[in-house]
Amino acid sequence: MDRIKLIIVEDDAMVLEVNRQFIEMLGEYLIIGSAKTGEEAKKLIIERKPQVVLLDFYLPDTDGLEVIKHVRESGIDTDFILVTAAKDVDTIQQVFRYGAIDYIIKPFRFERLKAALLRYCQMLNRIKINEELDQRDLDNWTISQETAMNQDGLPKGLNELTMKQIMNYLFKASEPLSAGEVAKGTGLARVTVRRYLEHLEKTKRLKLDIQYGSVGRPINKYSV
Repeated sequence: MDRIKLIIVEDDAMVLEVNRQFIEMLGEYLIIGSAKTGEEAKKLIIERKPQVVLLDFYLPDTDGLEVIKHVRESGIDTDFILVTAAKDVDTIQQVFRYGAIDYIIKPFRFERLKAALLRYCQMLNRIKINEELDQRDLDNWTISQETAMNQDGLPKGLNELTMKQIMNYLFKASEPLSAGEVAKGTGLARVTVRRYLEHLEKTKRLKLDIQYGSVGRPINKYSV
C-alpha cells in the first residue's frame, strides 16, 4: 500500500516539528504539508487532498471545527484526527458530529498517537481489499479504539473521553452529585457512570461524600 498522505495543522512550531518527526518514524505516512493557521489549513487541504489531517483545535485565526466544516462543505473526502488541549464536552461532541475519527487530548503519550495512526492505516488496508465490511471488521475497529484509549491506564471497558465528560460535568456542579444525578445530566447510563465514579474516587481524582438520610440506604455523592 502506498504511504498515507497526511497534513499537520499546528500553530506551535516546536510541537509541529516533534509531531512531524514522530510520524515520519512510523513509515506508513507521507507528510505532504503543514499549516499554522485555519486559513492556511483550508487552502492546503483543498489543494492537496490528504487522506487524513492531524488537526489542532485552537488556531490563531479560527478553530479546528471551522476548518472541518469548510472542508466538508467543499466536498473533500478527508479524515480528521484532533490533537488538542480542548477538552470541554461541547467541543468534543461537535467535532465528532462533523466526522472526526479520533480525538487526542494534550498532553498525550506518543503511544496514543501511534495507536491512532496505526489503527487508521489498518482500516484503510481493510477497506482497500474488501468491497464490504462485516461485523467482525467493525468490531475489531471499535475494540482497537477502546484499547488505544486504555493505554492511559484506565481499567478495561473505560475510555478517556467518557471519563472527561463525567469530570467536566462534576467540575461545573455547585455541590456533590450522585451517580444517578450525573447519569441524568450527561445522558449516560447509571451503571456506566457508577463505574467511572468509583474508579475516579479510587484514584483520588474525586472526593466521596456519603450522605445519610432519615430512612433507606446512604447515598454516595461525588465532587472534584
